[in-house]
Amino acid sequence: MQLDTSAQPTPHAHRPFYRHLYFQVLCAIAAGALIGHFYPQTGEALKPLGDAFIKLVKMIIAPVIFLTIVTGLAGMGTLKGVGSVVGKAFAYFFTFSTLALIVGLIVANVVHPGSGMNIDPATLDASKVATYTEKAHETSLTGFVMDIIPTTLVSAFVEGNILQVLFVAILFGISLILIGEKAKPVVSLFETLSLAIFRVVDILMKAAPIGAFGAFAFTIGKYGIASIVNLAALVGTFYLTSALFVIVILGTVCMLNGFSIFRLISYLKAELLLVLGTSSSESALPSLMEKMEKAGCKRSVVGLVVPTGYSFNLDGTNIYMTLAALFIAQATNTHLSLEQQILLLLVAMLSSKGAAGVTGAGFITLAATLSVVPTVPVAGMALILGVDRFMSECRSITNFIGNAVATVVVSRWEGALDREKFDAAMAGRPQGTARPVTELDHAPSGLRLGEASAD
Repeated sequence: MQLDTSAQPTPHAHRPFYRHLYFQVLCAIAAGALIGHFYPQTGEALKPLGDAFIKLVKMIIAPVIFLTIVTGLAGMGTLKGVGSVVGKAFAYFFTFSTLALIVGLIVANVVHPGSGMNIDPATLDASKVATYTEKAHETSLTGFVMDIIPTTLVSAFVEGNILQVLFVAILFGISLILIGEKAKPVVSLFETLSLAIFRVVDILMKAAPIGAFGAFAFTIGKYGIASIVNLAALVGTFYLTSALFVIVILGTVCMLNGFSIFRLISYLKAELLLVLGTSSSESALPSLMEKMEKAGCKRSVVGLVVPTGYSFNLDGTNIYMTLAALFIAQATNTHLSLEQQILLLLVAMLSSKGAAGVTGAGFITLAATLSVVPTVPVAGMALILGVDRFMSECRSITNFIGNAVATVVVSRWEGALDREKFDAAMAGRPQGTARPVTELDHAPSGLRLGEASAD
């Protein structure tokens, strides 16, 4: 089922520039930065604006995921198709999440952002990170798996746990497939509800500039731009590493699959600015699902890949975890052997899978990782607490782009990508406009990354 967008203006209709969401959000971020810098107390007081917007978005995430997955699975008609999408998605997630961890590890060993600080671990105030370490100790692999199962069928929606909603939606969608023809009235009802829910998303996005303004004003007002100066090496290294990961690694994946990472980023610029302003990739989750479907990705693939990617495909968080862990080790003159670094990598591979795309989750998973590798002092996290908010923005943006790329790639692997709609969206053309045929359209199967990975 495709969303009926006939009543909506096309994304590239001729409108004044100031009416575009990305321009409004950009202006809101700039205004928030100015307020936070020159009037820090006022900036801190604006925090409820950002919090309220994120709560509004989180309110709608559960029904968006549930309805998208259920109607998408029902449209597949067979369980074989479900297994194929899930298998390819997790193969992609595991490969690139692990690669992101390795990239963070390599960069930290090459750049040494923490060298020369000579911090005595005994002088660090561990109480500053006590809340995060407590939450980390509550997180275990068994606890994570058990937490996927909701207490009741409806409690997943009440608590807003993405993985629980995903679990219930997949079960419900599979049940509709097994029922067959008799389930059509239910599917039809859910398709109609989807139209209403996505219209609610459109309404909520009108408040995005207000939310971005409040959140960014708070960030600058509370922490101040000057707070990153002392740790500029870490912050700069992290931003540069994330940018290289997106442009070089994800860019290569995009190129091998016949599209440009820069075109995709341009297509999602409004959502990326929203993520930047709120420091939460979750704030743009409903909009990402809607735009991926409009760009030609099949609804069933979008419904499965995007929500699972928000917990299992966190490239930015993974880069941050290994880079920050080695930064703390270097800053406290803690030597880590190659074996210890590999152990750190393996632990991070597991602990990172439970992180959600919300502010602070990366810090909690870092605490969980360090608690398992006691060589690195957990109290060292106090060193980066002051700049974590600034790195959270980069984590969220990298995670968001990674999930967008994953959705397109898995859709292509599945043959579930409407190439004409996708190319039109990437080029900013109205849908239905002809595009020139490229060599990649006729490339031998061996040149297609998705088919090679599926073997």
